[in-house]
Amino acid sequence: MPSTPASLKQNCRGDLNTPPTHADNLSTVHKLKLGKYLFFLGTALFADSGSEIDPVHNVLMHIGLAILTSAVLAYFAFLTKQPVILAYLAAGALLGPNFGLGLVQREKDIATISEIGLILLLFMIGMEIDLKKIKASGKSLITSGVTQFAISVALGLGFFALLGYSLSGSKYDLFYLAVCCGISSTAIVVKLLYSKFELDTLSGRLTLGILVFQDIWAIIVLGVQPNLANPQILDILLTFAKAGALVAISVAMSKYVLPYAFSRIAKIPELVLLTSLGWCLAVCAAALALGLSLEMGALIAGVSISTFPYNLDVIAKITTMRDFFITIFFVSLGMKIPHPIENLSLVGMAFIVALFLIVARFLSIYPVLFSLKNGNRVSILTSLSLANMSEFSLVIAALGLASGHIDQNLLSIIIFTFVITSILAPYMIKYNHQIQLFLTHYLEKLGLRDKAKFEEPPASTLDKEIAILGFFRVASSLVLDIHREKNEDSLKDKIVVVDFNQAVHEKLREYGVPAVYGDIAHVDTLHHIGLHDTKIAVSTIPDNILVGTNNTKLVKQIQDIAPHAKIVVTAENPQSALKMYEAGADYVFLPRMLASQHLVPVLRDMLAAEDTNASSKSAKEAQKKAKARLEKLREAEIAHLKMRTEIIR
Repeated sequence: MPSTPASLKQNCRGDLNTPPTHADNLSTVHKLKLGKYLFFLGTALFADSGSEIDPVHNVLMHIGLAILTSAVLAYFAFLTKQPVILAYLAAGALLGPNFGLGLVQREKDIATISEIGLILLLFMIGMEIDLKKIKASGKSLITSGVTQFAISVALGLGFFALLGYSLSGSKYDLFYLAVCCGISSTAIVVKLLYSKFELDTLSGRLTLGILVFQDIWAIIVLGVQPNLANPQILDILLTFAKAGALVAISVAMSKYVLPYAFSRIAKIPELVLLTSLGWCLAVCAAALALGLSLEMGALIAGVSISTFPYNLDVIAKITTMRDFFITIFFVSLGMKIPHPIENLSLVGMAFIVALFLIVARFLSIYPVLFSLKNGNRVSILTSLSLANMSEFSLVIAALGLASGHIDQNLLSIIIFTFVITSILAPYMIKYNHQIQLFLTHYLEKLGLRDKAKFEEPPASTLDKEIAILGFFRVASSLVLDIHREKNEDSLKDKIVVVDFNQAVHEKLREYGVPAVYGDIAHVDTLHHIGLHDTKIAVSTIPDNILVGTNNTKLVKQIQDIAPHAKIVVTAENPQSALKMYEAGADYVFLPRMLASQHLVPVLRDMLAAEDTNASSKSAKEAQKKAKARLEKLREAEIAHLKMRTEIIR
C-alpha cells in the first residue's frame, strides 16, 4: 500500500477562532496593501518570457499574480456585496491551469506557501480558544460533537449506496463520499461567523465545538486510511497517544518554563512576537517528528499559551501576515477546480452530493440539539453554519487517489462539491436568521415547538417594572449590582431578562431573576413577555452585536407596544446616540463616555500625586490627598473585583 505523502498529510484545514477580518468589507488596510502587491505584478508582467526563470523568482511571480488578481476581484466583490472568499476562489480558477488563463501552471508553487497561512491561522486560533466557554456548552456540545459525524457518515453510506456506489473490490468510493460529506470547513465557517460577531453566541460556540470534534474524527480517518482494507487499531491508538504526549509536554512547558522566559523579554514587544512564533514552530516540528500534522502542532502551541497576557498583542501583529497567506490558501483551492464544461456529468453529481450534504447536516445536528432543549433557533443556526464541505475533505480524497482507493472522477466530484458548498456557505450564514425563521415556522406546524430548558414563570410574574432586553456583558454587571442591593427600594424583584441564550438562564434563576427565552429582534417576542406592562425597557447591547435588529429599531417597537414605558438603549458613538434620542429614547448611554468620565479624575489625581514641583505647604497637602485617593481607589477596585462573580465573565 503506498505510503501517505507527507505534503498531503500536512495540508490540513484552518480551525476555530479566527480573529475578526470583516470578510464582507474591503478595509482601508487592504487598500493600502494594494500598492505593495503591484510590485509582484510588475515582476510577473515584465519578466522576459524567453529567458530562464529562477524557481524562486517563478514562485514570486505566481504569488504576485495571485495577490493582485485576488485584490481586484475582492474589490468587485465588495462593490457587489458578495463574500470575499468567493473572489479568492475565483482568482484561483482564473489563474489556474484547468480552465482559466493558465498563468500559473504549477499549483504547488502557491499551495506550498499557503501552508504557512494555515499554520499561522491555527496558532492564532489556539491563542484565542476559551476552553471555559466551550466547556460551558456542556452536554449539548459533547453529545452533538460525538454524534454529528457518525450520523452524517451513516446517512451517506445509505444514500450513496442507493446511487450505485459501493465498497466492492479495491475501490472505496462509498466510504470516501460518506466521510468527506461529514466534515465542515472551519476556515470558511469561522471567518464568516466572526464577520457577523456570532462566534460568541451559543450557536457559535456549539459550531466551534462540533468543528473540534470533527478534527478528532478526521484524525481517526487519517489513521485508518493507509490501511483501509485492514485497519490497524494499534496505529490509531498510537496516534492518539502521540497527540496526548505532545499536549502534555506543551502544557507543562507553558506552565513551568515559558512564563519565566516571557517575563524576561516582556519589555521588548518584538522579542515577544519572535519568541511566540519560535514556540509555534518548535511545537510544529515536534508534531511532525511524531507523525502528526504541522497544523495540529500549531493549534496545540496556541492553546498552550492562550492564557498568557501577551497573546492579544501577538495576535494583532500576526493578523496581517496571516491574511496574506490565507488569501494564497483560498487561491490555491480555486486552482484545484476542474473544468466544469468538460465534466458536466460530474458537476451534476456534485450538485446532488451538495444537496445531500446540506440535508444530512441538518438531520445530524438539529434533532440532537433540539432534543437537548436548545430550541429551534440554536439548533437550526448551528446546522446552517456547518452545512458545507471542508477543504480537509480534499486532502482525504487526494490521499485516497494516491492510495488507489478512488479514481480521478470521484476526486473531481468531491472538488466540485466543495466549490458548490463554499459558494453557498457565505449566503447561508449571511442570511441564517431569515432562513431560521422560515424553517421554524414550518417546524412548529409539525409540532416541533421550543421546549424551554426551564419552565417560564406564570404570566403574572413576568409583569415586572424593568425589562432587560438581551443579555451580554453590561447586562451581566447590571444584574450583579442590582442583586447586591440591600436597601428597601432594591430593584432585585423588579427586573426580568429576555434572551435566547439559555445557557445563562439557570444562573439568572439562582440570582432570583426570571429569565424568558425569546429573540428581542422580533415584535412577537416583546408582546409575549408582556412588555406593555413594563415601566422601563433596557437594551444594554450595542448595535454591532445585536443580530436582526438595532437599538433605534427597538426604540420604535417598544413605543408601539408600551408607549408609556421609559426606554434606555446603548449607542456606540454620539451620532447614533442622537438618532436614538430623536427616535424617542429617554436615555442613551455610551460605554466609552462613561469610562472616560471615570478616568479623567483618576488621571488628574495621578498627575497631582507625581507633581515634582509641589513646594508650598498647600501644594504638598494636595499631593498627599491625591496619593491617598489613588491608593484608596486602587484598593477598593481590587476588593470589588475579587468579589464579583458575574454570569458572563
